[in-house]
Amino acid sequence: MVNRISFFIISSLSLSLCLAQPVVQKLCNSDEFDQEIRSWIDFSVPIISANSLASDNEEVILLDARELNEYKISHIPGAKYIGYNNFNKKNLDGIDKDAKIVVYCSIGYRSEKIGEKLQNLGYSQVFNLYGSIFEWANQGYPLIDEDGNPTKKLHTFNRKWSKWVDETKVEKQW
Repeated sequence: MVNRISFFIISSLSLSLCLAQPVVQKLCNSDEFDQEIRSWIDFSVPIISANSLASDNEEVILLDARELNEYKISHIPGAKYIGYNNFNKKNLDGIDKDAKIVVYCSIGYRSEKIGEKLQNLGYSQVFNLYGSIFEWANQGYPLIDEDGNPTKKLHTFNRKWSKWVDETKVEKQW
């Protein structure tokens, strides 16, 4: 009888602990890439998946939080360069504080940090693109170059980070 009661108590506590943990569904094609992203971001900014962004019919302001050389090689159509190291809030002039804003970088770390800055500046609908431009490209969504032409080139930061991008979908650059 004691063993049954102990088992019931332990089972109940285990279930309670599991239910108390936040559940975040897998949002990337690759389980390994998904785990890598989770090791870098804090979820301090709400996330949006590449699939959700691509199918979103709302007006969205896209901000690219990578460096200018990365942006020039390719970016998501409609994205505005905002940068990371040289972030300047003057680049936000004209953007309504209640506009839906999606920030992205390579995997989501830099965009989360810029998203936090935007939240602190009073922007109320800021989202971090989960997996950022790497997952966008992995899902087969379009990229454009600095002249607005479709491209398969993607700045993958360096050789180490380029492993997270499917080479059958893009031409990796660094």
